[in-house]
Amino acid sequence: MPIAVYALTAGAFGIGTTEFVIMGLLLQVSADLGVSIPAAGLLISGYALGVFVGAPVLTLATRRLPRKTVLIALMAIFTLGNLACALAPSYGALMTARVVTSLAHGTFFGVGSVVATGLVAPDRRASAIAVMFTGLTAATLLGVPFGAWLGLAYGWRATFWVVAAIGVAASVVLALFVPRAGERTDTAPLRDELAVLARPQVLLGLLMTVLGYAGVFTVFTYVQPILTQISGFSPEAVSPILLVFGAGLAAGNLLGGRLADRGPMPALLGTLTILALVLAAMTLAVHSGVTAVIFVGLLGAAAFATVAPLQLRVLEKAGGAGQSLASSLNIAAFNLGNALGAWLGGVVIEQGPGLGAVTWVAAVVTATGLGVALWSAHLDRRASPAADGRALCDI
Repeated sequence: MPIAVYALTAGAFGIGTTEFVIMGLLLQVSADLGVSIPAAGLLISGYALGVFVGAPVLTLATRRLPRKTVLIALMAIFTLGNLACALAPSYGALMTARVVTSLAHGTFFGVGSVVATGLVAPDRRASAIAVMFTGLTAATLLGVPFGAWLGLAYGWRATFWVVAAIGVAASVVLALFVPRAGERTDTAPLRDELAVLARPQVLLGLLMTVLGYAGVFTVFTYVQPILTQISGFSPEAVSPILLVFGAGLAAGNLLGGRLADRGPMPALLGTLTILALVLAAMTLAVHSGVTAVIFVGLLGAAAFATVAPLQLRVLEKAGGAGQSLASSLNIAAFNLGNALGAWLGGVVIEQGPGLGAVTWVAAVVTATGLGVALWSAHLDRRASPAADGRALCDI
């Protein structure tokens, strides 16, 4: 991989840390700001909804700017937003700062995905996306457990100060290593880019992303209370267990990229199926400490194995003119799924059937996303029977 792809990985690490670290701080934020755990969980939903809105808006607003310039500017927004989080005097101020921070997220990954795929050979595009998204897995493997430990030892605000410093470092790396080849601008007419929204397969790709990841975050948003209240772990044990989740993310992300290089749709159907099964099995697994840890790792692997196939599927169906917008919209779809999952998990906890049910509810949501993927594959078969017959053989 070109070094520029790893520079994008550095930016992804910073953004991934600020997105996920709040999950290891829910109890501290809840106690400090005097809100319930589900209310603290809405800080994840607020961030995700900010990504959902900001991704298409900023992508279109910056479409004629050099892509490297856009990436560095987005990291500046990210850094300032995390500083505001560290200084937030109230729950409302923290929510506002989280939303401001989130505006950079979708466009960064959307534009970054297009830049990454343009720097490698066609048969390495999914792997390039996976390498960039390794920044997210590294954030979960290293950033989130460290942030959770830091919040426990020095208060949750210290975590956001450190994340802001990560943003500064990532900006420097991007400025040094993303080449001018990554600075090409979009010159297609706006109507050609917006036409991607009228393509049924693109819309189906976005929907399967939303539903697949809503299942993941129905569980992962509340992983801290699940581990402490059901599995019986102490709050101090959560950070090391999150390392297991991060290790699963790293393995699943790279595996998903390799599988998608061979065949995006077979990889997509396979990974969504495994994800739904893992979520369903966690309903029983979380009642034992050993199996809870094992399935936390399996959840990470299954969840991120879907990322490269989902992203590449949308890019392929978008075509040339609409790739930047479609890529950003799919990142927005991931985060809409995050928001829906965090909200749904809160509803299950507060209004019944309770914390122990979030895993099987999540499995149902992800299985619905698998159903959408199967329908999309059916449309492929109708459009190209011979080609899709070969894809079914691959499955």
